[in-house]
Amino acid sequence: MKTSDFDYNLPEELIAQEPAAERDGCRLLVMDRATGALEDRVFRDIAEYLRPGDLLVANETRVMPARLLGAKRGTGGAAEVFLLRQHGTPTENRSALWEVLVRPGKRLKPGTGAVVDFTDAEGNVALSAEIVDWLPDAQKGERLARLTTPLPSLDEALHAVGHTPLPPYIKDYAGDEELYQTVYSRRESSAAAPTAGLHFTPELIEHLRDQGVRWETVELEVGLDTFRIVDEDDPEKHVIHTEFYTVPERTVAAISETRERGGRVVAVGTTSVRSLESAWDAEAGAVTPREREATSLYLLPGSEFHVVDALVTNFHVPRSTLMMLVSAFSTREHIMAAYPHAIAERYRMLSFGDAMFIC
Repeated sequence: MKTSDFDYNLPEELIAQEPAAERDGCRLLVMDRATGALEDRVFRDIAEYLRPGDLLVANETRVMPARLLGAKRGTGGAAEVFLLRQHGTPTENRSALWEVLVRPGKRLKPGTGAVVDFTDAEGNVALSAEIVDWLPDAQKGERLARLTTPLPSLDEALHAVGHTPLPPYIKDYAGDEELYQTVYSRRESSAAAPTAGLHFTPELIEHLRDQGVRWETVELEVGLDTFRIVDEDDPEKHVIHTEFYTVPERTVAAISETRERGGRVVAVGTTSVRSLESAWDAEAGAVTPREREATSLYLLPGSEFHVVDALVTNFHVPRSTLMMLVSAFSTREHIMAAYPHAIAERYRMLSFGDAMFIC
């Protein structure tokens, strides 16, 4: 197995730069997991492929306003701070340590007293970030920054100055940032959206419930490394990123009940797959509840899936761990045949693009 086995030619003009006009009106490529047979449909048609007793499990994380654009204190030079995750436990509402990426990195080094100020719509400094240390084992120049605000809380400050980050391949999107959030998103904990869920509307979810399909959630805090391609020639040598996930008791109970009744567990997105499969307890022979545990689960062809029976997903970046995951769920041959079909049919690709249902 080589990383190049998961490469394909992605025409740049097919990378969706904005969401579909209607969330559930995008295209849906349905693939039989066992045979590789394909059908071209519309996303709301997924109701025809789900049965009473099936269980949909979605990642309810919400994207943080993690992109902060400001000015370096003292010089006024433009600076950007990108929030990755909170570091440690906050001791007060108006100050906390965060793991961050910064730009320009050479001018924002720890130990130099570097501070970046961020102003709100009225031009007042609502948030400041002091670069205090390097992050241990940093691979991309990650740093620790102390965020402080004069406002009542950091949450209020972040919403006053922050922007929803978009993937690097989406250029100059100026539309509604809420369209990069799922309609069921809750706690802000991710740097990127679980994009397979972007296609669901409240009406579609209700319609599925009416036909006997259950809906439950997990939470996985999506990091920027979700967009990273694998550099190593041998994918087994790649060190996958670590993310934190939660599988609540109610979802565990729903999975057990679904299994007892002969239904399928359908993961909405690869992040839901990683959460559910990470929560599998081999000794118990079942999924067990988890509360913000770390996972570095890396699913490659040959991996066994214990929980997930079907998968709603988007089209993924070539040579990525997500291409490997979907290939593991079906087969590499089926996936590498489905993608050229989608490209020939002019499907819209990646985060704002169309969807697949592998069942």
